[in-house]
Amino acid sequence: MSHRKRRSCQIQIVSVGFLLAAASVASALDLHVAPDGNDAWTGTLTRPSAARDDGPLATLTGARNAVRKLKQQGPLVEAVNVIVAEGRYMMTGPLELDPQDTGTMQAAITYEAAPGAHPVFSGGRAIGGWQPGTNGIWHTHIPEVAAGHWYFEQLWVNGRRATRARSPNNSCFHMLDVKEEALGSVVARRAKKARQTVRMSPDDFKTVAGLAAEDLKDVNLVVYQNWDVTRRFVEQIDEQEQSLITSGEGMKPWNPWRTNTQFILENALRFLDAPGEWFLSRDGTLYYQPLPGEMMNQAEVIAPVTSKFMVIKGDPAGGKFVEHVTFKGLAFEHSQWLTPPAGCEPIAEAATIDAVVMADGARQIEFNDCEISHIGTYAIWFRRGCHEDVIRHCRIEDFGTGGVRIGEIQMPPNPSAETDHLRVDNNIIQDGAYIFPCGVAIWIGFSPDNQVTHNDIGDLFYIGISAGWVWGYAESNCKRNDISFNYVHNIGRSPLSDIGGIYTLGRSDGTVVRGNVVHDVSSHSYGGWGMYTDEGSSGILFENNLVYNTKTGSFFQHYGKENILRNNILADGQEQQLQLTRVENHLSFTFENNIVYWTSHSPTLFGPWSEDRQLSLRNCYWNAGGYPVTFVGKSLSEWQHTPVKPPAMTNGFIAAPNWAGAGREQGSLIADPLFVNAAGHDFHLKQNSPALRLGFKPFDYSQAGVYGDAAWQAEAKRETYPQPEISPEARQN
Repeated sequence: MSHRKRRSCQIQIVSVGFLLAAASVASALDLHVAPDGNDAWTGTLTRPSAARDDGPLATLTGARNAVRKLKQQGPLVEAVNVIVAEGRYMMTGPLELDPQDTGTMQAAITYEAAPGAHPVFSGGRAIGGWQPGTNGIWHTHIPEVAAGHWYFEQLWVNGRRATRARSPNNSCFHMLDVKEEALGSVVARRAKKARQTVRMSPDDFKTVAGLAAEDLKDVNLVVYQNWDVTRRFVEQIDEQEQSLITSGEGMKPWNPWRTNTQFILENALRFLDAPGEWFLSRDGTLYYQPLPGEMMNQAEVIAPVTSKFMVIKGDPAGGKFVEHVTFKGLAFEHSQWLTPPAGCEPIAEAATIDAVVMADGARQIEFNDCEISHIGTYAIWFRRGCHEDVIRHCRIEDFGTGGVRIGEIQMPPNPSAETDHLRVDNNIIQDGAYIFPCGVAIWIGFSPDNQVTHNDIGDLFYIGISAGWVWGYAESNCKRNDISFNYVHNIGRSPLSDIGGIYTLGRSDGTVVRGNVVHDVSSHSYGGWGMYTDEGSSGILFENNLVYNTKTGSFFQHYGKENILRNNILADGQEQQLQLTRVENHLSFTFENNIVYWTSHSPTLFGPWSEDRQLSLRNCYWNAGGYPVTFVGKSLSEWQHTPVKPPAMTNGFIAAPNWAGAGREQGSLIADPLFVNAAGHDFHLKQNSPALRLGFKPFDYSQAGVYGDAAWQAEAKRETYPQPEISPEARQN
């Protein structure tokens, strides 16, 4: 958790109390919240005494209720400020706001940290009473768990997310074989309910062999299938066949479990065999194996209690909104997520998982200079009927699924349900997706006209920024989104594949991806692209982006229509530089005035480029490793004389260019672009760069990422959670 200095409050205290200054005008008011407050008090700054039993409030909910009492006396005419003192506040449930809690343009409501304060709201509970046990494992007893009143699946020790006991510790099992038995009807080649039997290798099966049924019922099977994650409970073990048996929905035929699919097993006492792991028994015993140097009699151990920090419940269909409310300088941490009894079926980008801050019917709501960390789900979701909301200068870290979500996974049924015109600007979103690695830092579903700008996104398993939720060319309102000046880096850790730093899906007419820096994108097997236009991505401009150090190339288009890639620097793809997949009878994209630079023996192009309909103009290619630059086996001259079949014209899209006499790579050349220091990632051009003669326009890629004071920019650069030093013996274990 960061402890940076908060900005001082700019609204001065004018008066205190609920009394009206005049019959028709309410006084401007500051309410106060403090750790030693009381929700029965009025919220004055005065501390209680023998003569006056009054003082600050104790909770955000208490402050909300005080504002409600104030509004009962008449409409607000001036701002109300809820000022929160330094300290730690325990939450047992979320702050809930509905239309009666709204502010107005003239009388906004603000919940903010006191000047210089850093208040923290925790949805967790401290766990003590630790005792040493055998094999270096400590334990404590939690009566509420033994009584069945509490259970948790996340744990934090000294501010670090501890690992729920799992096997294997630092890798995955691989399915030897998988069989599926339909248990009901089959629709579109997929059983509504099915039983899957996963056969393990003899050595792997030893991990669960002989596990008692009482212990087995809490074991999670976590399956990583390319871009999806399945979480299930193991129902049976077949000792003879050395198999695990589980049931749920039928596998997706386009992304099933198969031989060599990766998986882990989680949550059994016998899996607790490495420093930093923990296990919670249903009998109330919590076990933990400390990291080297951790002293359990001094450690801060926190387990989550509440699953939400805030719920904003407007009624967009009824035209009743929660609006003009700001949260400033507040930190929220420690939230709960529990595996449902039926498990979690796979869905792209963990789209069914909600957030610790849920908003519907929210208009002109702002989160400014806030922090959300140590959570199990997404952080903030502006879901339905939200407009002109802002997330600015916030830090989101150590999340179980993802960062920010905008819109829904279905077209709004009517205009009132549409979410649009949100701004996500100057935020740090790092270090997450520990429960659902397929979670995304910033996700836009069916939602237009949003601005995602100047965010620092890193240390994730999957996609940095994702926009769109239509596979193919069906209608979508995900249009005119502005994705600019973001810094997306160090993503695509194993075990997932099919990854892009910036990812688009479906028709996105008018969307702009500009001025971003994307680097160090990897994957488990295939995928690991910088910019990835997936199924049906159309009408998007990619301009002035810097992409480098990617596993499978700087740009990949699965299939799409009339996208434009212009004036980008695309450097150092490991397996290839540019890739496409599906050939269609229309203009796929225009590729012009780009610099493509690499040092390895990998090819320039991968995929059916000879058959695809794309227009390439005035690009500069260079292999600094001395390897020949070819285009699907042809020299540049040969490639330039390879004609392009003109695309068919269809309604609803920008007209194709004049294709008369068009060939490949017209006006392009193979030449050193003369970067200042490409090896040191300085991609500024020297004055005599040949790319300038082609029309390339230099851009300031240092503008990508967060902006503001030096301390805030340093926050983005710090390592969020350095891996602790573990002895060689522990690593071997």
